[in-house]
This record gives sequence, C-alpha cells and structure tokens, in this order.
Amino acid sequence: MLFICYPKCSTCQKAKKWLYEHNIEYTERHIVDVNPTYDELKDWYGKSGLSLKKFFNTSGILYKEMQLKDKLPTMSEEEQLQLLATNGMLVTLFNGGA
Repeated sequence: MLFICYPKCSTCQKAKKWLYEHNIEYTERHIVDVNPTYDELKDWYGKSGLSLKKFFNTSGILYKEMQLKDKLPTMSEEEQLQLLATNGMLVTLFNGGA
C-alpha cells in the first residue's frame, strides 16, 4: 500500500501509528518531496467519485495565497489537475473517504 503523508501532520502521524498497530505494510512517500503526479491524480480522481475540489488542501496556506477559492470555479478539470501536480502542499491528505 502507498501511504502518502506529510510528516508534520498529526493526522498522518495517527494514521501511520494505526497502520503499524495493525501490521499493515506500506511504502511511505512524503507528499512534498515526491508530489503526486498528474497521472496519479487523474487516476485517483477518476476512481474516487469525489468532486475535484476535495483533492485541494483548502485550509492550506498556499491555497489561500493563490486565492484558489475564487479561481477554481473558472478552471477546467484539466487545469485543476495540472495545478495539483505542481505542489504537494496543494493536495489534501485524504481522510474520511477519499
């Protein structure tokens, strides 16, 4: 299993602990050091059944600095996926359904 995380994230730390306690093997990948690729994001989005906005870290500093709340509604899915692939800090670390 691929476990994409941000080591400073408390939710990621809890998830990692849970995986360890349940003897679940995983490969850890730091979301900033190795950002999800366009192809990965497109695949996950297609399989998720979620809106693409759910993939954005809407509480993140970068999201706010880039004023994406106002820009996303006018962007195509293709443009949004390309943008997500540029920086791991834009991507939400899914919990509760993604």
